[in-house]
Amino acid sequence: MSRAIVMNIRHAKKADEDAIWRIFQEVVSPGNTYVFSSEISREEALSYWMGDATWMGDATHCYVLEEAGEILGTYIIKDNQPALGAHVANASFMVSSEARGKGVGEAMGLSALRQAKELGYRAMQFNMVVSTNAGAVRLWKKLGFKIVGTVPEVFRHRELGFVDAHIMHRFL
Repeated sequence: MSRAIVMNIRHAKKADEDAIWRIFQEVVSPGNTYVFSSEISREEALSYWMGDATWMGDATHCYVLEEAGEILGTYIIKDNQPALGAHVANASFMVSSEARGKGVGEAMGLSALRQAKELGYRAMQFNMVVSTNAGAVRLWKKLGFKIVGTVPEVFRHRELGFVDAHIMHRFL
């Protein structure tokens, strides 16, 4: 009888930086889902993702999803806006290519919703879901997010040129 492998989601730690950087590079380099330059340095990327960027304001909460000791994905939760907008969370998610289609994104999405509520947020909002990222749009709709706006041609997709991006929101 085979054993089921269990996905474990936990706070990221310094020792996870190599795995997070590998996933970050893999997700960002195609230029089709995130606004980051494919030339971003490891230091800049990890500073942003791990929450060390002082210009970002309040804390960033960084998590990893691991299975059998291997990190397959990572996500962050932070204030969507400072001060009077800080009751709404923002989150970003990255899944390694070998883990796509295995439920990692959904597991992290559900975890992020629970964590955001525990952190005291009232809602979660994504400010830029690239409209051509059909898998992300489908997942967020499945998890109860609604498209509350579409900004025309705001993302410069490496292959498709200028494409729309959605603002997606849900209450917790």
